[in-house]
Amino acid sequence: MRQQLVIVGAGPRGTGVLERIAANAPGLYSGPGLDIHLVDPHPPGGGRVWRQAQSPLLWMNSHAEDVTMFTDDTVTMAGPVREGPTLHEWAGLDGRTFADRQVQGRYLRWVYERALAELPPNITVHHHPRRALRVGGPREGRQQVWLEGRPRPLLADLVILAVGHLDAELDPGQAELAAYAERHGLVHLPPDFTADSDLTALKPGEPVLVRGFGLAFVDLMVLLTEGRGGRYDGETYVPSGREPVLYVGSRRGVPYHSKIGYDWTGERPPLPRFLGPAETDALLARPGGFDFRRDVWPLIEKELGFAHYHRLFTAHPGRTRMAWADFEEKYAAAGDPAETEALVATAVPDPADRLDLTALDHPLDGVRYASHEDFQHGLRSHIEADLHRRHDPGHSADLSVFLGLLSVYGQLVRLGSIGSWWHGFFSYLASGPPGPRLRQMLALSRAGLLRFVGAGMTVTAEDGVFRATSPTVPDFTVEARALVEARLPEPTVGRTRDSLLRELHADGAAATPEGLLRVDPGDGRILDRAGRPHPRRFALGPYTDVRTPGAFTRPRTGGPAFRQNDATAREVLAFLSASPVKEPAR
Repeated sequence: MRQQLVIVGAGPRGTGVLERIAANAPGLYSGPGLDIHLVDPHPPGGGRVWRQAQSPLLWMNSHAEDVTMFTDDTVTMAGPVREGPTLHEWAGLDGRTFADRQVQGRYLRWVYERALAELPPNITVHHHPRRALRVGGPREGRQQVWLEGRPRPLLADLVILAVGHLDAELDPGQAELAAYAERHGLVHLPPDFTADSDLTALKPGEPVLVRGFGLAFVDLMVLLTEGRGGRYDGETYVPSGREPVLYVGSRRGVPYHSKIGYDWTGERPPLPRFLGPAETDALLARPGGFDFRRDVWPLIEKELGFAHYHRLFTAHPGRTRMAWADFEEKYAAAGDPAETEALVATAVPDPADRLDLTALDHPLDGVRYASHEDFQHGLRSHIEADLHRRHDPGHSADLSVFLGLLSVYGQLVRLGSIGSWWHGFFSYLASGPPGPRLRQMLALSRAGLLRFVGAGMTVTAEDGVFRATSPTVPDFTVEARALVEARLPEPTVGRTRDSLLRELHADGAAATPEGLLRVDPGDGRILDRAGRPHPRRFALGPYTDVRTPGAFTRPRTGGPAFRQNDATAREVLAFLSASPVKEPAR
């Protein structure tokens, strides 16, 4: 009787787990034969988000050379390295290209098919193009995975959940606005994967309020402009006449920082320095647990500052007043932020060369504009300055901070739940749009089709319309009959529309206060509310409390997602090899 493994989710994470099973099986699996059931209504490889059937106008926000699905010798893992091509090597693209998502979907499909080809003959994969509805079964026995449209469940010795981004129920504020919209014939589009949103209700020439200035907004902007027949002529946007007018704001009121447009040269910062395995071990060993802001954030600030100043002192010494060795010694010894700030003020004369994470996170705090038009000019200047800086190697300390962010994230993965703020901050600094997208924003702003609202944007519903205001422009209010929540749904098990995760939680699976599924950081086993790992259920992905940076891994950066995939795959194979096949529970 063959053993059965069910993987729910056949997108990049499910595909990555399958690749690790293929790499580890020859050395680990000694069972009687294994059937792997991939459950996903979307095509294996790309899954929902990276499927090939979406607009070719939508790009990745990473350079093609920075996208790989394959391990290398920088990944700390027990399994074997199986190197493979990056996206740009596989597709024959210039490494600095921002490939469209259709190309990435084809790459992921190829990775999936290569993993299939590398499985031993006694392991077979079956794809079920259906939704998984729920998982049942005793802790010590075979599991049952119920699929939409099937009267009988799949029987599984083990189950891995790799479902990626999920739809969610509206939070109370969104639900109130949606109900108001329904009563008054308005349009309210909730958080969603933008490629799946029905945008036909957004009419040409009419104002549309948009909350969210990140990557989901960029997709929305593209689909409502070029997607409706407009085009760019150099720095000018030529409208089709079918575009609405977008009024966009957010908590920060500015778009994510541009992707950096130059390559690294010279010496890399020796990371980790202040937040490495020893510091992470100490945080995990604290008897009363740790607080992110009190205990973790100071280490992050110290680490990112170290990365920044290492680059400034070693690559641009003319802009400093101290030898690096002296600065490093004093920086390491500085016991509090005030002491560090005083040291930096002495050693780095130009404030523009100093790292101020608070100012970066809140660029419009305390900034006020007398008129809406003044703010349009002001924010265009902000975007232009960001584009200039992020494409100027003279500011290569910014790229060093990016490397610091990746190093920090690799450690934070081990800490489990650290709240949602960090992920937003990381994305804002390190995972912003390609520079050309920001240039398109500027062109649309000059054409009057994109209007900036400001920071701390609030939306109210009254008098039969939506109204948006921001303290950035105190005397400005805009009214519209349409509101778009331009962001992905929050990954919470409490509000997810996915019945599988909801029922797992109701059945005893633990969640963090933010609503993330708690899993063992070592092998991904799902934890119950007593902290016990389930022997037969695993979970990986953004809805767990062990989250990894970005959708994909940059080559030669250690790849926390690869490490997780490998650990889970090895645990699964070892469990199956050591377990006799049992008859299903009746």
